[in-house]
Amino acid sequence: MGCSPRPHRDSNRIAGLLKHRGNRIVPVNPDAAGAEIHGEPCAPSLAALPDGVTIDVVDIFRRSDAAGAHVDEAIAIGARAVWMQLGVIDEAAAERARAAGLEVVMDRCPAIEIRRLGLS
Repeated sequence: MGCSPRPHRDSNRIAGLLKHRGNRIVPVNPDAAGAEIHGEPCAPSLAALPDGVTIDVVDIFRRSDAAGAHVDEAIAIGARAVWMQLGVIDEAAAERARAAGLEVVMDRCPAIEIRRLGLS
């Protein structure tokens, strides 16, 4: 959530890193809907994804006060996990996700974790 079409933004850079590592990305940003980000069409919301598209992890690049709504969207579409980026903390949303059976990562960055785990 919040994937920017601007290459200098962290959300764009992390999406590119994840795609380069072999992950399928589905960019979501209402302001960039219809644009392509890393060669993938950008959706306006998780609810607007085409039929048949399944999401394992919703990576949330939004302020903490906006994260909860996206966690609820992730629960509604049956995602397996939510990942709230570095500095994004919403304990109540994390609890809702866990109660719905989702794995939760909060206040972490995939780029940092990949290096920390020696996966780069």
